[in-house]
Amino acid sequence: MPSENTQVGSQTRPIVRRATPADLPAVGRLGALLVEEHYDFDPRRFLAARPGTPEGYASFMSTQLEDADAAVLVADDGDVVGYVYAAIEGYDYMALRGPAGVLHDIIVDPEHRGRGVGRLLLDAALAFFRSRGVPRVVLSTAEQNEAAQRLFASMGFRRTMIEMTRELDDSVP
Repeated sequence: MPSENTQVGSQTRPIVRRATPADLPAVGRLGALLVEEHYDFDPRRFLAARPGTPEGYASFMSTQLEDADAAVLVADDGDVVGYVYAAIEGYDYMALRGPAGVLHDIIVDPEHRGRGVGRLLLDAALAFFRSRGVPRVVLSTAEQNEAAQRLFASMGFRRTMIEMTRELDDSVP
């Protein structure tokens, strides 16, 4: 699953590899950034980042590093510049689907976006799922996250569900 550093123009593309415990602070920082970006999209729907969010994210990801049905992969160009968290799940009757790979998180540091890092991470997650014989991959993306939606569509994902949210403190009938 690791990919090699390759030269693209004047830039070196990062390698994608499994995360290690040493990567967890960077993964936690990026996870907190993911929380912040979603909160900025819709503060009534998404959690706000807190001072302990990076550590909390890193702590959760530490529980996934050795899980055979999960992959926490990082894009590394000397520093961790992105990560993807993917897991294999069985039947989910609430989601009305059979066994699937679930792409839970994918994020690239803003300074490294637009260079193909997200595509590298997504390719690696799909390779993980293929190697495990997973029949399909599902993911959710924020309605406003058009850049991510373009990436997913370019990689063959199609829209299948629409989440709708309503706060109960609204006066809407």
